[in-house]
Amino acid sequence: MRKFIIAAVAVFGTYASNAQDYKAPLEKTFGIFDTSTVMENKIEMANKVSLIAKKWSGEWQTHYYAGLCKTVLSYMEKDATKRDAYLDEAEKEHDDAVSVQKKENDETYVLAAMIANARLAVDGSTRWMKYGKIFTANLESAKKLNPDNPRIYYLDGTAKLFTPKAFGGGKKAAMPYFEKAAPLFEKEAGADITKPHWGKDRNAMHLAECKAGE
Repeated sequence: MRKFIIAAVAVFGTYASNAQDYKAPLEKTFGIFDTSTVMENKIEMANKVSLIAKKWSGEWQTHYYAGLCKTVLSYMEKDATKRDAYLDEAEKEHDDAVSVQKKENDETYVLAAMIANARLAVDGSTRWMKYGKIFTANLESAKKLNPDNPRIYYLDGTAKLFTPKAFGGGKKAAMPYFEKAAPLFEKEAGADITKPHWGKDRNAMHLAECKAGE
């Protein structure tokens, strides 16, 4: 019995240690990805995050960040086929994150909304009806789970900002969303990579842009 207890403790200790190991490489790699403005660097870091997700496949956050990176790359890529290919990868990572948890949470809903908006951005003239609805539905689901998630309003504001004024978009329409997100970003500790906190700097940038006027 004593040997069994010792073995069980050893196994649990190893598992706990392995569960912690992914945080440091994920934080470092995503941090470089998030702050880099060079496409080649972003691609390299996104691929490293994907490798982290494969190594620590039992952690939903690794899949979440891998999906987030691929979505951002899609926005930056100019070739439509490559943009959709990135989003195919992002959707798989999103689905893996949900599978690990056996449910959605507010952050996975936000990621799903972001992926839908990126799909729309590839070809807005033919995709706005389908993906616009998916975008809105996912943000509404996120809001029901956590109305204080600032990324909900940041994404809403971003979508408004890049929608033509003739269709209800523009800086004036977007500004209330960025204003709502700003104090919610301030409430986030931002010290734990396992608790997503991205978007604060870009929200502040877009808010300043909106305040500067049309």
